[in-house]
Amino acid sequence: MTLDDIRADFALLDDWEDRYRYVIELGRALPAFPEALRTDSNKVRGCASQVWLATKRAGSTGNGSAGDTLEMQGMSDAHIVQGLIALLFIIYEGKTLDEILKTDAEGIFASLGLKEHLTPQRSNGLASMVKRIRADAAEMLAA
Repeated sequence: MTLDDIRADFALLDDWEDRYRYVIELGRALPAFPEALRTDSNKVRGCASQVWLATKRAGSTGNGSAGDTLEMQGMSDAHIVQGLIALLFIIYEGKTLDEILKTDAEGIFASLGLKEHLTPQRSNGLASMVKRIRADAAEMLAA
């Protein structure tokens, strides 16, 4: 699934209830999150629900190459947040560490109309998840 697929599917869905159900289904399609990764260091602060994100460098050249990517796993105890995690992964999938830092994920959510339909708490949580992924990418790039 690509961001273009999401945009096309959203265009076919007439109301926001259908779009929310679609986002929830995206979250249900995420692979199971290993219990061993539910650690304090993987927990995302600033989210009203429980959220864990685990990242690791993929395609590593061992020298902090900007061409490396992130392998991401995540989960939430809230269905809609699990779907937001899935959308973030789609947005960042295949992007290099440098591209991740340049990607305006919140702008993409706004272009989908999602940002205006999220509660302030969910918007803050989304911002926290984006910040965490960007921080991980920056840290790996600097390593």
